[in-house]
Amino acid sequence: MIINITGMKIRNTIYILSAFLMLLSLTSCEDYLDKTPDDELTIEMVFNDKTRTEEWLAGIYSSIPSPYWDYARYAGYDALADDLSPSEGWVSLNWQVINMMHGNWSPQTEWQMYYWSELPKRMRSAYIFLKNVKAIPSQKMYQEDVELMKNEARFLIAYYYSLLLEAYGPYPFEQGVIYSDEDIEKLRITQAPFDEIANWVDKELADVAKNLPAYYTDNSKFGRATSIMCHAVRARLLLFTASDLVNGNSDYAGHINKNGEELFNSTYQPQKWERAARACRDLINLAHNNGYKLYKEYNDDGSIDPFMSYQNVIFKRWSDGNKEILFARPKCDDLFEFDKHCSPRGSGGNGGLSVTQSLVDAFFMKNGYPIDDNTNSGYQEKGFSSASDIRNTKWIEGSPNKIAGEVTTSGTYNMYCNREPRFYISVLYNGAWYRQSSRKTQFMMNQMDGGPGYDAPQSGYLNRKKIHPDHNSLNGVNPYRPGILYRLAEAYLDYIECALECTNRGITNEYFNEALGYWDDLRERAGLPPIKTCYPSASTADLIDLYKKERRAELNNEGSRFRDLRRWKQAETVLTGDFDGMNFNGTKYEDDDNKTTSFFKRTKYMSRVFKKQFYFFPVPSWEMDKNPNLVQNPYWK
Repeated sequence: MIINITGMKIRNTIYILSAFLMLLSLTSCEDYLDKTPDDELTIEMVFNDKTRTEEWLAGIYSSIPSPYWDYARYAGYDALADDLSPSEGWVSLNWQVINMMHGNWSPQTEWQMYYWSELPKRMRSAYIFLKNVKAIPSQKMYQEDVELMKNEARFLIAYYYSLLLEAYGPYPFEQGVIYSDEDIEKLRITQAPFDEIANWVDKELADVAKNLPAYYTDNSKFGRATSIMCHAVRARLLLFTASDLVNGNSDYAGHINKNGEELFNSTYQPQKWERAARACRDLINLAHNNGYKLYKEYNDDGSIDPFMSYQNVIFKRWSDGNKEILFARPKCDDLFEFDKHCSPRGSGGNGGLSVTQSLVDAFFMKNGYPIDDNTNSGYQEKGFSSASDIRNTKWIEGSPNKIAGEVTTSGTYNMYCNREPRFYISVLYNGAWYRQSSRKTQFMMNQMDGGPGYDAPQSGYLNRKKIHPDHNSLNGVNPYRPGILYRLAEAYLDYIECALECTNRGITNEYFNEALGYWDDLRERAGLPPIKTCYPSASTADLIDLYKKERRAELNNEGSRFRDLRRWKQAETVLTGDFDGMNFNGTKYEDDDNKTTSFFKRTKYMSRVFKKQFYFFPVPSWEMDKNPNLVQNPYWK
């Protein structure tokens, strides 16, 4: 039954919700409530006070993940893919994600984001909010404010369900119910089918979007729910539901809940691709109509500066003119730790958050061709440059003399020369200029930034993406930046994928030309020619392959890659086997493959395992113990 909790003391509320915790780890009190003795503060008092009401709503927002430390360590979405590679020695410091990268996890493993338990806390808190929030005119909180906040809470419930779907697939699903402590048995419900939850989230977000603004003119409200955020989450989720992992995947046929319902639809449904395409187009059109656009900076001659544009799209605020941000966490408290772990040890960093060689290889050449196009790319792997590479950009991070446009200096390993701008913004390689210390990086064994030890890049590279160029680990400088969770570039890429799949699968050509136009826009911002200029006769299947390279380059280390490899059903192949980098044990700035001293040679630095069951996280074993009506996800034991 639904209980009326208005007037109950917080102590009693905590008691009720602690019972949830014993079964499904469900609570809904927030830390701010601890500031007042629980025998004095009641639910009625919370919702009779504007400040406490707003704090309660802020608590519901609090489980929105950070795209920095959460994606690197706790959720591990960048590390679990093949973008980010933390030092293996950090496993001794409770980096559980490293064990998971090796394939060492089970239903008994503690996943440090705790989505199964933490997100329902926020959803239950949201339902209490929806039931109790009210206008307080005497404190200048009016009914229109209440309606806005209610729609924010509804957005967050739907968004958290989308996160649960992506992580676990089918999940216990029950709307708007707050049980009393006598109704604990009713909490023991089984999982609902994947499509049932996805369809509800889609419909709920579309409805809530009608009642939310596209943006706020008050910059203090940046990060609060908007209609754009609703449609962004819809588009991402519908792309996921259209993809091979959950659209006709026979691997999940016969996986049923305790009610005998099929939890996955193993019959392929082509209309899901068109539904996703429409959602992406709706998002883009709504964004464009409200002033959202790709972030661009320009050179003095009026041309787009691709280096500064791609670098600063991550760092600039909405109020600074960055209208590419569709969904962001306004404040991330983990920025310094993330930046420090990506910064060279010799400059005060922890220097072990590497990127993989496969990511290095994924970036295009500056002429727009991938490096594996031996006919057109001009890629050279061996040898060293004899001169600096000067380009038309204001970017100075690669220049010892702060010469704008000096991207690489003479003596740079050829693998890193003549690459596209996104490469230099994303990868810190051995011998690259590091402006904060006015020196070149030194990643070889026994050098200031290299081994032995864990605080050194095992792959031979450090991550540069999302690291503010003014970050300085030694003096604690760490500039603000928004935690961007979805930007217009991803909306373009989602739409491109849907359009290509609709064409390739014979569904419709309606979206194809428009989507290729957005692809051209992205490549122009990246300083590359249109894809059809490079490949005028490419088949749709070839374009899909090129698109996947484009997506990885554009969205690297933004949390997308792990989701992508899973939904494409490519993770078992891509994330299993030996991972190469440069020679961690190398002591010489040379590239002779026959010498153990050479740093610049492809060398195995770790092996990884991705098993069939890893496509969805397991239901935690302790949750299975609490609730006998749960079923374990496919292939987990």
